Amino acid sequence: MNGQLFSLTGARPAKRRLWRNRSMTFLIGASVVLTLIPVVWILVQIVLKGGSAMSWTFLTESTPFSMMKQGGGFLNGLLGTAIMVVLASAVSIPLGILAAVYLVEYGRGNWLAKLIRFFSDVMTGVPSIFVGVFVYTALVVKFGYGALMGAAALALIMMPIIVRSSEEMLKLVPPELKDASYALGAAKWQTVTKVVLPSAAPGLTTGAMLAVARAAGETAPLIMTALGSLQLVTKLASSPISSLTLLIYSGAGQPFDAAQARAWAGALELLVIVLVFTVLARVFSSRSRLTR
Repeated sequence: MNGQLFSLTGARPAKRRLWRNRSMTFLIGASVVLTLIPVVWILVQIVLKGGSAMSWTFLTESTPFSMMKQGGGFLNGLLGTAIMVVLASAVSIPLGILAAVYLVEYGRGNWLAKLIRFFSDVMTGVPSIFVGVFVYTALVVKFGYGALMGAAALALIMMPIIVRSSEEMLKLVPPELKDASYALGAAKWQTVTKVVLPSAAPGLTTGAMLAVARAAGETAPLIMTALGSLQLVTKLASSPISSLTLLIYSGAGQPFDAAQARAWAGALELLVIVLVFTVLARVFSSRSRLTR
C-alpha cells in the first residue's frame, strides 16, 4: 500500500516536469519562428526585387543624373563605400585592439581603464547621427565634405564595437598560456604579441568583421560627412563622395520605378558584401582553431 502511494505521488511531479519541459520547448520554438519571420521576409523581398534589377550594367556603371532614367548602377557608391570603410578600418581596428589589450593586460582597475570602458559603452549606444553631427561641426565645416570625413565618422562608430568585443575575446585566453610564457622568461610585451593576440585572433577577427559590417551599413553619419555624389569620385577630401547606403536611401525615396529598382539592387549588393565578410570571418576563425 505504501509503495503504491509512493509511486502515485512520485509520478505527479514527473508528469508536471514533463509538461513544463514540453511547454517551454514549444514557447522557445515559437519565439524563434516569430523572430525569423520578419528576417526571412526581408531577405526574400531583397533577393526577389533586387535580383530582378541586378545586372552587369548595374555593377559597372555609375548612377545616372536623371532618376527616372532606366539603367545605370551603383559603381560610384560601391567605390565610395570601399574607400571610406577601408580608411575607417585602418584606423579603428588597430587602435581598438590596442585599447582592448591595455584594458585586459595593463590597466586593470585604474582610472584610465574605467574611463575607456565607460566611453566605449556609451558610444556603443549613441545614435549614429550624433557622430555625424560631431564630425560635421569638427571637420566638415572647416575642410568640406569628403571621404576622409565619412571615414572619420565610421571609425568613431567602429571603435567602441572593436574595443568591447576584443576585450571580451582577450579575457577568454587561458591564464595558463600566459603563465607558461612568463615561466620561460618572456617579457610582458612578448607574451602579449606571441601568445595572447594569436590565441584570441579568431575572436578579434570576428569582432572586426562585425564592426566593418556595421560601418558598411551606416547612412545617417554619411549624410552629414560624405553628402553623396552621382559621379565616380576617388578624391579623399574636398569633394562629396557617395556610398551604397546613401544611394539606396536616395533611390528608395524617389517616385520613379527606375530609381526604386536601383535601390533594391543596391540593397542586395550590400547584403552580399556583408555576407561575404561574415563568411570570411568564420572561415578565418575555423582555420585559426585548426592551426593551434
